[in-house]
Amino acid sequence: MRAPVNKLIPFSSVDGPGNRFSIFFQGCNFNCLYCHNPETINLCSSCGACVDVCPNNALDVIDGKVVWKEAFCLKCDLCINECSNLSSPKVKYMSVEEILKEIIKYKTFLSGVTVSGGECMLYAEFLKELFKEIKNLNLTCFIDSNGLILFEGFNDLLNLTDAVMLDVKSFDEREHIMLTGKSNKNVLKNLVYLGSKGKLYEARTVVVPDVLDNVSNVDNVSRMIAKIDDKIRYKLIKFRPLGVRKEFSKIKIPSDDLMAKLKDIALKNGCKNVIIT
Repeated sequence: MRAPVNKLIPFSSVDGPGNRFSIFFQGCNFNCLYCHNPETINLCSSCGACVDVCPNNALDVIDGKVVWKEAFCLKCDLCINECSNLSSPKVKYMSVEEILKEIIKYKTFLSGVTVSGGECMLYAEFLKELFKEIKNLNLTCFIDSNGLILFEGFNDLLNLTDAVMLDVKSFDEREHIMLTGKSNKNVLKNLVYLGSKGKLYEARTVVVPDVLDNVSNVDNVSRMIAKIDDKIRYKLIKFRPLGVRKEFSKIKIPSDDLMAKLKDIALKNGCKNVIIT
């Protein structure tokens, strides 16, 4: 069993509590307009457009497939910039054993492992086998998810999972479809289900001025969180035009005043753990 891995980060302090090993899987079932890593959305189609722009011949086409020669890679990301498929030729198809070897290198310094993406729940069966091995290392297992896939169908995986970090991008379904291309019905179902199971570490909403109805989103989502468990962390994230598609590169960063206003709304609605990042 193998899964496509975009990136491994040995040390992360922003993907859950403590110092965490973060695994970013390739492939996503959303197509968010403001995506901060759009090169993780699709799998490589081996069109070959990236090969000619590589300055160090780290890419080649073999038997109709683009092959990445990591030893020659300069990490300049010109290949990603050239790709029109929202993808990357530098994805590795890794086994549980191969990922585990990388985790073990840093185990002494880790609090746990977080799987993300793209959307890691596309590979739920792989995650189940991976988490079984991580548990043997006495490390915690966190999932970072967009919530489109219902967790209720994967209770074996959820039993191995210490907690989930869930994106709630928009409360309004039409706005959510405009932003991601998909309905938010499963996202809101997951918010309630994970909260009822004591598995929801945090819910997160990105604040995007002039694009989303940020006041309505935070008002409604915070009411839901407070009703489920007022101690669940609600993270309000400032949109930043870094790594996004060109059409979103000119969107303004939300002001501190707006973020403070939104935090105050969430607190007044009963959320006791609201943070701004």
